[in-house]
Amino acid sequence: MRPLAYGLFLMLCSRCLVAQQVVFEAITPYHSIKVVDRLGMRVLSFDSTTETRMSLRDPLSGHFEYTEYFHMAWLWNLQISNVLMVGLGGASTQRSFEHYYPDVTVESVEIDPMVVMAATEYFSFKKSERQTVSTEDGRVFLRRTPRNYDAIFMDAYTESRYGSSLPQHLTTKEFFELARERLTPNGVLAYNVIGNLNGWRTDLLGAMYKTLTNVFPHVYLFPAAESQNVVLIAPRSTFRADYRILRSRADLLIKQRRVTHPSFLTRLGSLRTNAPVTTAKAPLLTDDFAPVEGLMNGGTP
Repeated sequence: MRPLAYGLFLMLCSRCLVAQQVVFEAITPYHSIKVVDRLGMRVLSFDSTTETRMSLRDPLSGHFEYTEYFHMAWLWNLQISNVLMVGLGGASTQRSFEHYYPDVTVESVEIDPMVVMAATEYFSFKKSERQTVSTEDGRVFLRRTPRNYDAIFMDAYTESRYGSSLPQHLTTKEFFELARERLTPNGVLAYNVIGNLNGWRTDLLGAMYKTLTNVFPHVYLFPAAESQNVVLIAPRSTFRADYRILRSRADLLIKQRRVTHPSFLTRLGSLRTNAPVTTAKAPLLTDDFAPVEGLMNGGTP
């Protein structure tokens, strides 16, 4: 290599080292975990799949857009006081709810104790009376707890041969029936599904929608614009809402300062009320038959 080219190579490598720094790595029975600082952002990855982003300058910014759709639960339950979140990751949603809703308690369930450690040490997650975490399987926790919640948020993922995957036992009709039993009368289940409405992993989205509508009266969709995520909202209430009604509720929540998240109205604009195009042919997911991996790959179960 010529001296000038070699010098340029060293300069570029030096910049790469400054731009990216691995601050934590661990292999657990559940994940290969890595925390990387890159250009002012901190990134949490499980098995090479990015789970969480956070600005090092401001822990309340830099997160993935889809996490803001969990705030839509307020539109169906105007009096949220407690939330259960299954899946901790880098705690983007937990930090946000703690900051914007001082009267709301957030209880998290995370199966991997190393993820709890990483969130605490590297992602500004702090346990308190309002912010608690239990280290166990989410379905086992729901079966054992005597509590009921105003909202249950699902954002738990595992690794499969097709990448980041929903744990099968958290996708079935029986699981959704259990979750419904743990909701208050106006409670809301919100579920993050990696995929989109047309194309990639649409088969999985259709199956999740069909299974949820088998248990809940209505299901609403909020597709993210900046990533391939769709958050499904399943209220326990039988009342069917449309954009006009939800916009009126949003205005009231903001006026009364029960919701202060700055993008609340913007995210409402993503509302979709039609079923995904693959719903009709999608399977009903049950404990006996939940071909999540095949659906992720676009195959027919």
